[in-house]
Amino acid sequence: MAGRGDNSKAKAGGGVDTEPLRRAITGCVRSIAGDPQVEVAFANDRPGIAGERIRLPDISKRPTAHELAVTRGLGDSMALRIACHDQKVHASMAPQGADARAIFDAVEQARVESLGSLRMPGVASNIQSMNTEKYAKANFSTISRQEDAPIGEAVAMLVREKLTGQKAPDSAGKVLDLWRPFIEDKAGADLDNLATVIEDQQAFSRVIRHMLSAMEMAEDMGDDKEQSEDEQSTDEEQPRSGEQDQESSEDEAGQDSAPAEESEASQEQLDDGEMDGAEISEEEMSDEGDDDSETPGEMRRPATPFDDFNEKVDYKIFTQEFDEEITAEELCDEAELDRLRAFLDKQLAHLQGAVGRLANRLQRRLMAQQNRSWDFDLEEGYLDPARLTRLIIDPMQPLSFKKEKDTKFRDTVVTLVIDNSGSMRGRPITVAASCADILARTLERCGVKVEILGFTTKAWKGGQSREKWLAGGKPPAPGRLNDLRHIIYKSADAPWRRSRRNLGLMMREGLLKENIDGEALMWAHNRLIGRREQRKILMMISDGAPVDDSTLSVNPGNYLERHLRAVIEQIETRSPVELLAIGIGHDVTRYYRRAVTIVDADELAGAMTEQLASLFEEKPSGGTGRARLRA
Repeated sequence: MAGRGDNSKAKAGGGVDTEPLRRAITGCVRSIAGDPQVEVAFANDRPGIAGERIRLPDISKRPTAHELAVTRGLGDSMALRIACHDQKVHASMAPQGADARAIFDAVEQARVESLGSLRMPGVASNIQSMNTEKYAKANFSTISRQEDAPIGEAVAMLVREKLTGQKAPDSAGKVLDLWRPFIEDKAGADLDNLATVIEDQQAFSRVIRHMLSAMEMAEDMGDDKEQSEDEQSTDEEQPRSGEQDQESSEDEAGQDSAPAEESEASQEQLDDGEMDGAEISEEEMSDEGDDDSETPGEMRRPATPFDDFNEKVDYKIFTQEFDEEITAEELCDEAELDRLRAFLDKQLAHLQGAVGRLANRLQRRLMAQQNRSWDFDLEEGYLDPARLTRLIIDPMQPLSFKKEKDTKFRDTVVTLVIDNSGSMRGRPITVAASCADILARTLERCGVKVEILGFTTKAWKGGQSREKWLAGGKPPAPGRLNDLRHIIYKSADAPWRRSRRNLGLMMREGLLKENIDGEALMWAHNRLIGRREQRKILMMISDGAPVDDSTLSVNPGNYLERHLRAVIEQIETRSPVELLAIGIGHDVTRYYRRAVTIVDADELAGAMTEQLASLFEEKPSGGTGRARLRA
């Protein structure tokens, strides 16, 4: 393995026939994986692994030595995953919660890569090149604050260092240094024990679970910590059938949740050129040309309540030619987004503690509903240590076993729609952005996907739509007469860490203009209705009725408000989406059945968390759900 790069180095300077290189890399991958049936493909797409199919970056016509080392490192990493990783053990030991799961996945990948590095020096060199490239593409060298440094990568770097003695590459910047004191203080003893169990995936996973608990990430794991301790204390006494039951139940119960969490972690690690050995789906592997979709259910979107809605309510749109649906990244360059995000953080420095406490309260309430429960006094399952005292008192008593019940917590997605009108300028939009940011992070920890959208117009007083209407001779009753701008700050499938800076865009001067709430609500609803999650929640945050001077100047004064009421009624009576609203200084209870009106923007955090928490209760309170918060 160490010597396979000699020939390629000699040819790296000029154009070469890359087919022999592909064959050589494919042979090495199959050899390390220990399986001659492994399929290796080279494509201009993100690298990944699905089952025994591996996709690597295509080799350029003039490959450099570094490019070849990176490609070989990716191949080695994925081959080692096939050879040294048991997915069933991984799924059964994995913690609840996105943050804890991301660390657990990253450390397991570090384990398999360390095994190969210890056995083959060439593999160690290749994997180091792969990590150098990954961290460079992720701009780790620019990170100077702990909150910006991904703790999962930091733990993986430290584990790799403990297992192999290999330091993190220079491109990793200060990421490990920022987290090292915390990790070593909390889990130093566990880190020192990892080398003794590197060959045993289950024992290694137990140590990592203990590390996560010591690092105070128990909230990300629900009751898994308690279950893990029970398993450790009774491991020698559990019958083999109990272990088989565990694997079976974990496989069945985790069919939906585990792949969703793994695909999210995989997307976070591999998008934008970050290269890792994380798994990708079979569907992705079979269709390399497909782009990632913002809404996974788009290809088979069901009929919505708004298919012919505008005709029924007599609402017209003069032209949609100038409307736009756009992401935050398309509206603003990265440097500007970073600056705006820093400005937002500075404005809300004194509010973070209060909102964070509310978010923690919401998280505890959600996690309480995800907690696992058990059936006791069974004839098979896990040995119940709490019942062993009966056996000591009366040896004739039979052994008592327990089994875990399936959780009733449904797969859920939440969409936050934020009014980006001019009247939200200042304190309201600042607080709304912060609350959306913290709620997205909180719900993501609980396994709930969150989408954050904004709506405004491209111009004041009509823009290009009005100009076209004027050029056309001012036809009467033109309907909506402005250019819509619908903004995607965070898609439901994007992890919070990658989208947090996008929310700073709301601080941009000149972004906030007019608001046409009815069409924004339809847009957000239609994005939500096509998703695969069982439960869909839509939260509207606004500070007033819809207002667009251009539209209202040539239509009846209640034109936009009437349309908004009709849209709300349609969602509340004909859609499976659960709709709620929060009005900032404006009474929205007259529009929405489930609504809250707050007087001050500072009350927004409490209102959002309480409304969402009430929706997640097993038995929601009856009535229309109207409420009013006062200062």
